[in-house]
Amino acid sequence: MHEYIAVDSDFSLIFTAIYSGAKLSLQTAGVLTLCMLISLVAEGFSKRLRWFRQVCSFCVLFITTLLFIARFPFYQQFHSGFNQMIFTAMHEDVYALFISLIEEFHLPLKLCIVVLLVCVLNYIFNKFIDKKWGFFKWSKLKSKYRLIILLIGVYLLATLSLYGGGWSWKTGVNWENAGITNDTFLNESILDDYQAIYRAYANQMRMEACNGLSFSADDVDVLAQRLTQKNGNYDLKNYLKKEATGAKIIKPQHIFVIVSESYANWPLVAKYNNLHIADNMQKVIAQDNTVYTSHMLPSGSSTIGALMTMVTGMANSNLYLTTMPEALKEPYLTASAPQMKNLGYETSFWYAGPATWENIQEFTLAQGFDKFYSRGNLDENATGSVWGADDEYLYDAIFKQIDENKATFSVILNTSNHSPFNIDLQSKGFNEEVVRQALPESEKNNQELIKELGHFWYADKMAGEFIEKVQKKYPDSLIIFVGDHADRYNIDKTPSMYERYTVPLIITGKGITKDLLPKDNAGSQIDIMPTVIDLIAPEKFEYYSVGTPLMNNKLGQSYAFWITANAIGNTDDLTDKAQFFGEQILPPKAQLEDYVNAVRAISWWLGKYGTIIDKSLLQ
Repeated sequence: MHEYIAVDSDFSLIFTAIYSGAKLSLQTAGVLTLCMLISLVAEGFSKRLRWFRQVCSFCVLFITTLLFIARFPFYQQFHSGFNQMIFTAMHEDVYALFISLIEEFHLPLKLCIVVLLVCVLNYIFNKFIDKKWGFFKWSKLKSKYRLIILLIGVYLLATLSLYGGGWSWKTGVNWENAGITNDTFLNESILDDYQAIYRAYANQMRMEACNGLSFSADDVDVLAQRLTQKNGNYDLKNYLKKEATGAKIIKPQHIFVIVSESYANWPLVAKYNNLHIADNMQKVIAQDNTVYTSHMLPSGSSTIGALMTMVTGMANSNLYLTTMPEALKEPYLTASAPQMKNLGYETSFWYAGPATWENIQEFTLAQGFDKFYSRGNLDENATGSVWGADDEYLYDAIFKQIDENKATFSVILNTSNHSPFNIDLQSKGFNEEVVRQALPESEKNNQELIKELGHFWYADKMAGEFIEKVQKKYPDSLIIFVGDHADRYNIDKTPSMYERYTVPLIITGKGITKDLLPKDNAGSQIDIMPTVIDLIAPEKFEYYSVGTPLMNNKLGQSYAFWITANAIGNTDDLTDKAQFFGEQILPPKAQLEDYVNAVRAISWWLGKYGTIIDKSLLQ
């Protein structure tokens, strides 16, 4: 996997990563040694328990080897060692996930390889343990000296193991301070698989406690004041209330919000045009009645983040809203469906997959959607994967369901651009050779990458054809197209943050003009519905949102990043490690910090405690 290492990472940096990783892995080695020590002590009491030691060693070796084998495809998919996605997977459709592992990652074959390898390793290990080792003059030492030497040895090894290769926490390495290089791949390689899983667990616990954020009621109120420039008197309803400035276009009869699986922005960047995998959306963008912004961040690193934000209007505050009792009781103040119903629209949610995924049916209906459609409502002969029907069947069903006599608002979530990538691309017209010739020499024979790019092409083609079809028959429609998340695959193995994390936002329809959004606009998915409402609602129409219409917004944030029209950075370092893709202009650090904290704190409080900011609710 050397191609994932940055080109400017020299041997000294690689050695630093290996050395730091070895220190950190002393913690893991210490824990595994303790596991084996139990079996060795048991064997010391009775030789008949030798089998117990062999079983323990097999289990330790099996888990370790299995994780090692699994880390390669995991990194290729998520550009990370094991992370919180393993906990997200627990909420997925178990059957669909299992089938995906079989089809995409050849699970049975790899399990067989792991078992064979572990059998060999276990045999060698136990032969090593059974061998009688003679130490020079050890037996001649007095027992008290042997005990002293043994205790000193145990103390030294235990201390180094406990503190990650140091004599105290100040000199040791742990997962939080292991990222000491400027190379993402090397930083991830420092963590062994057990440490990576522990990191995921620690972050998950923080997530369940709202990412470790310790906002008090007063903090939430102060941040809400700074965000909205209002005195809401400890009531989020007062802070989040907005008034539309007046319709910018004639009220459309039909509104479609397409949240497209893994549709990243980078294929729309000019330098990738020769791939021709985003030609259809490029064609839409070129229309006079279309506006497009690339200064857009998704709410989360997976589809569930986009789902929660597009339904509730709240930023990602690490609340798992789809299963929270509060979210299933009644719509939130900022929920999109009830507010669109106030504008006279019948609301529906379309999902290409099963209705049970992420509790999506119960969640969307509880949040105010009138109707919900899923895989069971599509053509029973539709092709697809375990995650859902192919896009063409989803869009076809939606088009047939359009009621000319009603004003409709539809949110659409597709699945085709997702592993196991099993669409027959050739039958759909995909020209593999065009893509191959546009790839760098090192990737021309990478069939997996070409297949992934082919599925992006398919999602682009189906979305483009649906938009064209709708605009031809229902010219007064408004269509909003946005990627649910990026960060899945790139041509560049070490992409910039801009190419890796941004998603496109495309708004097309009658009355839309190129100058609708200022050039310095920026935002995230929390800003989409406020933009739609302000675009079509009459003057003084009251609505509620955490986000701001993009006509007036110049800053966006996500689960871990922020963006402006010129720069992008992570929310931990704020402006310290920003990357520029436009002019070298940065927002004031204090303003950025307040914005990020405010949208998270407000979304967290609203999601968990409701509109009234009362410190007694925290007790």
